[in-house]
Amino acid sequence: MSSGGGRRKKGGHEEHEEHVNHERWLVSYADMLTLLFVLFVVLYSMSSVDQKKFNELAAGLSEGFGAQSVAMTGNVSNLEGAGQSTNVVPIDPGTNPGDGSTGTDDMTKEQKEAVARAVLAASRKEASANAKAATKEVENLKEVEKKIADALAAAKLLNQVKFTVTERGLVVTVITNEVVFAGNRAELRPGGKKILDTIAPPLAKLPNNIEVDGNTNQLKATTSFYPSGWELSAARASTTVRYLINHGLAKKRMTAVGFSDTKPLIDPKDPRAVTMNRRVDVVVLTQLTPEQAALLPAAAGDDAKLHTGTTTEQAAAEAKAAAGTTESTTGSTAPAHD
Repeated sequence: MSSGGGRRKKGGHEEHEEHVNHERWLVSYADMLTLLFVLFVVLYSMSSVDQKKFNELAAGLSEGFGAQSVAMTGNVSNLEGAGQSTNVVPIDPGTNPGDGSTGTDDMTKEQKEAVARAVLAASRKEASANAKAATKEVENLKEVEKKIADALAAAKLLNQVKFTVTERGLVVTVITNEVVFAGNRAELRPGGKKILDTIAPPLAKLPNNIEVDGNTNQLKATTSFYPSGWELSAARASTTVRYLINHGLAKKRMTAVGFSDTKPLIDPKDPRAVTMNRRVDVVVLTQLTPEQAALLPAAAGDDAKLHTGTTTEQAAAEAKAAAGTTESTTGSTAPAHD
């Protein structure tokens, strides 16, 4: 028995068996490497795009793959200005649309103008939204003022308190003048307690935080019980806060601040400054953002100035008078007769 594996006889001739090729994968691998190389060459060449050369490259690739494309040759285009332009369009390889970079150095004048218009439109939209929020907040603060003024008017104390709207919110100013505190003292007098008893209930119903500011006048007199005006003003603010907490206001909403004579209400040269600047301010703090709050004085108009509180009855009368004035100015004129 012959063991001649690998050879056989056919037609009287000796014939070798066909050798099996185990390296055919190299052909596919080489094709893949070639395509990757072409891909990276094309990507590199597109880092600075010349429209004419790009059209020629597109046409060549199209013909090479056996599919002639008119749309890619640049001869006919449905897009305005496409196909004939030879302008170089720089592509910044460091600009990634997803990373927030804009590449503004390579933007055309038209692109920069478009971006500027978009930014301006966004700014106007934001400014409009802030103005509306400030106007709405002034209306809310005016309602708070009317409730406090109603209570003060009922107690015949409306002339003891002044109001103003600032970027911080509604400021309720209580002029001390020996009514709230005695000179150089931080203990509440009966008149001061009566005022705080009156304004505490409307304040307790608000969601806003409350800040109490203590202020002294500009006189440099030596205080008898405190080292300076700083301690005196802070003590008066703390006494007021403690009193309001005991009359229904939540402790976590309250803040006491002493300003000494650094925030005069009126010019220190004014004769009234001695009494007007010696005061306690109860501030209903706004809940707006700083950008919106900065618009409050402008939105408040005359209410941004120190004024006597307007009661609900007075506000209704003023609104009625204003409506009557509007009707009289817009009414029809009677026709003239010959």
